[in-house]
Amino acid sequence: MQVQVEDYPLVLISGVFPWQWFTNAVGSSTGLFVGNSSIIKKVNFPRQIIPLSSGLNHMIHYVVSMPVILLFLFIFHESPTITWLYGVPILLSIQFIMVYGISLMIASINVFLRDLERLVGIILHFVFYVTPILYPLQNLPQRFRDALLFNPVAPLMVSWRQLILEGKLDPTYVLVSLGYAMLFLAIGYVVYRKLAWKFAEVI
Repeated sequence: MQVQVEDYPLVLISGVFPWQWFTNAVGSSTGLFVGNSSIIKKVNFPRQIIPLSSGLNHMIHYVVSMPVILLFLFIFHESPTITWLYGVPILLSIQFIMVYGISLMIASINVFLRDLERLVGIILHFVFYVTPILYPLQNLPQRFRDALLFNPVAPLMVSWRQLILEGKLDPTYVLVSLGYAMLFLAIGYVVYRKLAWKFAEVI
């Protein structure tokens, strides 16, 4: 890609690690209800717990990987700032809500449309390249930066990179990310409520 960026490995890690949490959680969500069909058929329980526990599992993996980010910060003579104390919990919460909402929606729809898995994979690949992950926000021309607000994942990924590398949070990106997270949570819950009563007979 010929990205001419100072300390590029650190820049790359600050984008790839939170993205991996997102893509692993969303990418695996298609099989959450279908893959647990035996339990869903036999036991009556709140099925939304399945994507909830999956989201928590992927979030824990990300939290466990944060020492690697710290290691790279020290290697490149950087260090975390006091902003991490409140910035990390805020972004963790926003991303968890977003991932849970999307996973709940996709897992519910996939019970009836089993080919959704392939479509989700294609969309994730597309979103990856239109999100500042392999490249920093500063490499984008100004006219394209405002368009990032229409990419639900971009403000969140930019916020992670700003927090990790610069020790700051842009309120605009954080609020937009929170708005998208709440929207996906609402959509996911509505879709789940509409379809959940048919799960046992369709699976």
